[in-house]
Amino acid sequence: MFEDKDQSRTPVSQLGEFGLIEHLTRKFELSQETSVKGVGDDAAVISSEKNKHIVVTTDMLVEGVHFDLSYMPLKHLGYKAVVVNLSDVYAMNAEATQITISMALSNRFTVEAVEAIYDGIQTAAKYYNIDVVGGDTSSSVSGLILSITALGNVDKDKITYRSGAGINDLLVVTGDLGAAYLGLQVLEREKKVFEVNPNAQPDLEPYSYLVERQLKPEARKDIPKLMSDLDILPTAMIDISDGLSSEVLHICKQSKVGCNLYEDKIPLDPQVISTCEEFNLDSTTIALSGGEDYELLFTIRQEDFPKLKANPHFTVIGHITEEKEGVHLVTRDDTKIPLIARGWNALTEE
Repeated sequence: MFEDKDQSRTPVSQLGEFGLIEHLTRKFELSQETSVKGVGDDAAVISSEKNKHIVVTTDMLVEGVHFDLSYMPLKHLGYKAVVVNLSDVYAMNAEATQITISMALSNRFTVEAVEAIYDGIQTAAKYYNIDVVGGDTSSSVSGLILSITALGNVDKDKITYRSGAGINDLLVVTGDLGAAYLGLQVLEREKKVFEVNPNAQPDLEPYSYLVERQLKPEARKDIPKLMSDLDILPTAMIDISDGLSSEVLHICKQSKVGCNLYEDKIPLDPQVISTCEEFNLDSTTIALSGGEDYELLFTIRQEDFPKLKANPHFTVIGHITEEKEGVHLVTRDDTKIPLIARGWNALTEE
C-alpha cells in the first residue's frame, strides 16, 4: 500500500495543467536506449529502425470539461478526438500511422450512441489514412471519457522538437486563428437561448466557419509534406491547441530564447473579425488565448523565408530574439507588451 506521509495539501489548480505535468515527471529519467524523447514535447519519440523514429502521443476528452453533448454531435466528437491527437504527431514533422481508442461511458449511452462515436473515428481514420489497432472500454459514473493514443513515424533527420528555435529565426503560423473559440461562444449562446425557449431555431449560417472549426476541426497533415516539398526543415514546431500565446511561450522556454510577436501579422478570418465586433471581444486576445485551432506554429531560418513567402498556407508573425530580451507582443502602435499565457487550462478552478 502507498501511504500519504506528506499531510500538506496543494490544490492542483495552483500548478495548472503543464505545471502539474512538469512537477509529477521531474524525477523520471529515461533508461531505455530506444527512448529518445520523453515528457515535454507534442509527442514522445522512440527509436525504431536505423533511420526512423516512432512518435507517440495521447490526449483525453472528458464530458463537461472538453465537450458538451447538448451541441456536440457524437459523430463529430469521435472525429475530433482523432484530430486533436494527430495534430500532435504532425507537430513533430511526422506522418501519423495508427491510433488506439480507450473509452469510459455511463449507462445512459446506448449501443447506437457508441456506434455514432465510432462512425466519426472511422471517418477520420479513412481521411487521415491511419489504422485503428486497439484500445479499451470501461464503465463510468460521470459521463463520457474518450482517450486516443496516436502513433506516427519520421526520418531521424526530419524530426522537429519545440527546443530548436535559434536567434533571428522567423516565427511562422499556418492557417488562421481564433475561429474555434468563437464557434464555442456562438454555440454556448444558442444553448442558453434554447434553454429559455426550446422552440427557438438557431441561425448558425453567419457563423458556419467558426462552428465548423469548433465541432469538426482538421489537423494539418499537409504541412510535413509541404515542408519537405519546399525543402524547409523547421527548427522548432508545436501545434496550437491551447492558444497562440501559450504555444509561443512553450517554444521559447524549451529553446531558451525570446521572441517578438507582431499583433498586426496575426492571421484572422473575416468571420472572426466580424463576430468579435458582435460579441464585443478583442480579436487579438481571442487569437492569443482562444485555443483549439490545431494549426501549426513553427520557426525557420531566415534563409528559408523566400521558399514560403508567397505560400498562402503560411504567415510570418514574428522573430526569435535572445532569451534575455523576453517574450513580447508588439502592438499595432509599436508598443511592446510581455506575452502571458492565458490559454486553455483544464485544471483551473474557474
